[in-house]
Amino acid sequence: MKKTRLGDILLRKNAITVEQLESAQQSMKLNGETLTHALVKLGVFSEDELVKFISQSFGRPAIDLKSIEIDRNLTKIPVEVMQKNQAIPVKRKGSIITLAVADPYDINSMDEMAFITGCQIDAVIVRESELSVKLEELTGSTQALDDVMAEMGASDLEVVNAEEFQNDSGLLATESEEAPVVKLVNLILLDAIKRGASDIHIEPYEKVLRVRYRVDGVLMEIMRPPMHMRDAIVSRLKIQAQLDITERRVPQDGRIKLRISKAKTVDFRVSVLPTLFGEKVVMRLLDQSNLQTDMTKLGYEPEDLAKFQHAIHLPYGMVLVTGPTGSGKTVSLYSAVAEVNEPGINISTAEDPVEFNFMGINQVNVNPAVGMDFPAALKSFLRQDPDVILIGEIRDYDTAAIGIKAALTGHLVLATLHTNDAPSTMTRMINMGIESFLVGSAVNLVTAQRLGRRVCSECAEPIKLDPHALIEAGIKKDEIDSFTPMHGKGCSVCNGTGYKGRVGIYQVMPVSDSIRDAVYAGRNSDEINEIAIADGVNTLRMAALTKVKQGVLTLEECLRVTVGD
Repeated sequence: MKKTRLGDILLRKNAITVEQLESAQQSMKLNGETLTHALVKLGVFSEDELVKFISQSFGRPAIDLKSIEIDRNLTKIPVEVMQKNQAIPVKRKGSIITLAVADPYDINSMDEMAFITGCQIDAVIVRESELSVKLEELTGSTQALDDVMAEMGASDLEVVNAEEFQNDSGLLATESEEAPVVKLVNLILLDAIKRGASDIHIEPYEKVLRVRYRVDGVLMEIMRPPMHMRDAIVSRLKIQAQLDITERRVPQDGRIKLRISKAKTVDFRVSVLPTLFGEKVVMRLLDQSNLQTDMTKLGYEPEDLAKFQHAIHLPYGMVLVTGPTGSGKTVSLYSAVAEVNEPGINISTAEDPVEFNFMGINQVNVNPAVGMDFPAALKSFLRQDPDVILIGEIRDYDTAAIGIKAALTGHLVLATLHTNDAPSTMTRMINMGIESFLVGSAVNLVTAQRLGRRVCSECAEPIKLDPHALIEAGIKKDEIDSFTPMHGKGCSVCNGTGYKGRVGIYQVMPVSDSIRDAVYAGRNSDEINEIAIADGVNTLRMAALTKVKQGVLTLEECLRVTVGD
């Protein structure tokens, strides 16, 4: 299939002007539409004219989708995948699947459907309006949303601009308590829990209100509620999070506790940010029942796990966990303190904010607004007879200096830091202003980590990869035959993505005598890295390739979350 976009075909055949195409593309950008929808909406074509043109230029017939009964058992493609790619399977013959599409020139969608089904794609052309109706009929997971929407009309709620809102601060509070808004907000929260999302994004644009979930580290669009509900949804969430609904000019942070059953509650950490077209809300899901604190199940290789466990059972010194935001650092630290949490040990933590609470651990919320920052909390900890201190994040010299001092005076200190890998963590501490001899003496171990999407176990299958791609990724020629790369072909369990859950990728670097000498001598991170590799420490890429070899990580995920050596 030739990879040519519909817009290019229309221009080449003089079916539209450059100005008309630019107008359609602008409408697509503003309203999140497809090109076919934008062209019809702008009056460049009638729907029938456009279907006829695409059918003739692509060389495939146009069909009437209304008269076709869709067989849900035809394939196991999730409806979300059909919606994303705007394609519905209507027939299957052997290894060929006939897809009803409005734009067969959308090569990315065609390739994804071919990949998910494992079949060749034979496209037939349909009206986009009919395609949308059929997709709505097939939708099961968003039926609850449809039910809520059916109960309301455009007149139920009105958009209140900033001036009106300031003059009548009670209006949106009242609207936010109306049944349809309450139902929709509850649906969003419950659906996110059901899908295993880590974050919910509610984003206002000029003409679109979008809801996205982050599932396994990747954002996916879920729904687009009506724009007239924007302010009422935000106000409902603000009320639940005990925030000020009359303040719309500055960011606000809060927390929602949702009781799912007598035995289960889920916390949502809420952040509200004023944007150009309204307030954006991001909620982090904190489900303690899903918190994995068993270190043996986090994804550490046995040898690395033994090194980490040895370091956290030492009576003093510092253990640093490093990685980007969302790489699972907090879970690693929680698993470490859970392992050393015994009646005879006093553990204090300073976190911003506390995400999960544990019996037997004294947890402190850092609040710089009232003078309770990390240095203030740590100074207080040292007067509280601690055995183990956890620092949520080392951000500045003062925090680092107090942590180093505590590690050198008989305390075990666990902390996180933002660096790219374990060797660069040592130089980062020195660049903060800590003397190199203090860093070398205090730090016992550094672990750097990433999270990669795990291959779905339900639809995993071997895949043949180009040997050159494996070599470029960092695999030695003589090891290629020992690799059996896997990928998920897509199923209902993983929503057609091929991925389900995440797995940790870890670089565990004990500070050996040779590394300590290099730190004392002021060596740079590259030199420390070479010494670490000579000591048997794997880089993050090496660790990721081990997961590829084990079949739990795809090569694409390995390349996405790690950089080459």
